[in-house]
Amino acid sequence: MIKVREYKGHIRNWEALCERLGIDLELDREVREKQILVKAYETWGAEMADHMHGMFAFALWDEEKQTLFCLRDPFGTKPFYYYETEDGKLLYGTSIRKIMEQPGFVKELNEEMLQIYLTLTYVAGENTFFRGLKKLLPGRYLIWQDGVMKIERYWKPEFHPDESKTLEEWADEIHTTLKEIMPEVKEKGEYAESFLSGGVDSSYVLAMSDVTMTDSCGYDEERFDESGLAKATADILGRENSRCRITPEEYFGIVPYVMYNMEQPLGDASAIAFALGCKATAEHTKICYSGEGADEFFGGYNMYRNAERYGDNLKTFYVGNTNIMKEEEKKRILKKYDPDVLPIELVSGLYEEMEGLDPLSKMSNVDIQIWLEGDIYLNVDKMSTAAGLEVRMPLTDRRIFDIASRMPSKYKVNEEQNKVALRTAAAKVLPEEIAFRKKLGFIVPIRIWMADERYNQDVQAKFHSEMAEKFFDMAEINAIFEDYIGGNSDNWRKVWTIYTFLVWYEEYFVKR
Repeated sequence: MIKVREYKGHIRNWEALCERLGIDLELDREVREKQILVKAYETWGAEMADHMHGMFAFALWDEEKQTLFCLRDPFGTKPFYYYETEDGKLLYGTSIRKIMEQPGFVKELNEEMLQIYLTLTYVAGENTFFRGLKKLLPGRYLIWQDGVMKIERYWKPEFHPDESKTLEEWADEIHTTLKEIMPEVKEKGEYAESFLSGGVDSSYVLAMSDVTMTDSCGYDEERFDESGLAKATADILGRENSRCRITPEEYFGIVPYVMYNMEQPLGDASAIAFALGCKATAEHTKICYSGEGADEFFGGYNMYRNAERYGDNLKTFYVGNTNIMKEEEKKRILKKYDPDVLPIELVSGLYEEMEGLDPLSKMSNVDIQIWLEGDIYLNVDKMSTAAGLEVRMPLTDRRIFDIASRMPSKYKVNEEQNKVALRTAAAKVLPEEIAFRKKLGFIVPIRIWMADERYNQDVQAKFHSEMAEKFFDMAEINAIFEDYIGGNSDNWRKVWTIYTFLVWYEEYFVKR
């Protein structure tokens, strides 16, 4: 007898799986997906994820073998945590707060993570800010039997460039594959909308879907506002557009809500805007599409254009998409600094796996395994869940990555453009000015707002608090803040990362 103890996700190829496993297609989604998990485990055991497409994390209990089997999807779109108690029990699940509520959990800060966080702005790797609580990393499964835990890796990103195809052939393969995936993303009877920015990824997903309503975020500060471009795209494609106007008051007001529901600190300023966007969108739909994954798979970030210049030096410094504080600066500002806790150690094993790969593939691989899991997918899952919204990401799919894994880097990035092949594919259904529009990113006017005394009162209070004094040299962090206020806007990320940690710490260790 197999029981589903924990499940979060959406299985895309459910129809094919139901037919193969003998499951009634008419079952309610929740019942159906749990039956898929049970039957797939009975049929394929630990190899079950090789037959499943979608987003998922789950735990199954095998009553006969007295074995717990937990698995997280290949890219880590859904979180999964576990904790061993002093008396030898395993606590587990997709929510940290639910684990914390169980007998045997001892809440203790893992202060070492602060060193990593101040560089990356997110929690990378298997450790968390709660001592003893770990993440099951993407592409892994965990087996617990008789008090013994075993973790195995069933999938990892691999790159095998195929030089035999032309750019147009790669674009055709992307387009054909996405066309096959899109009908799986939503079943008949479900209503979905689509997040839309000014970029190609969300525009391409929209163009390939049948949704009629799009959702965008905007600001009164024009140079940060992509909502006009999004509205123009929606108009061209004959779809409606709903704009969530974000004010600085709303932005700063929701930070504690975000840090509490994120469960770990996240210094990505766009997460706050995304949370507001999710809350607004959830007022008129329960399912929304989003375009995550394409940047990391297909070479979407501008820094990827420097890959060849970095060459073999990557393994000495490249730890993912963000790197905002060097070790010397952290030594100055932290009261406790451990020279052995280095962000580069998180990826040293990855670089050993990637010997012989070209530099762009190495950068992509680090971002897929570190940045996507620790920042992007965590943000999407936690903020959508908190708002009562389900976000589905059609471009995050093993079938899409399979194309990227075989595509030579010259079709991802060149001197003039990034995501070359993906944009070429998107141009089949989008005007060229949209498909080849320069990447803007999900930018936020935080660097302006946080310098304004009307909005930064809580930031200033946190930087002068007893909480801050526990962890930081007060003169050093306030020097960073004053430098920022004085006009060095490049320091905003450092200020924001320190601030978000302090807000999170207050939520979990002071208020509760």
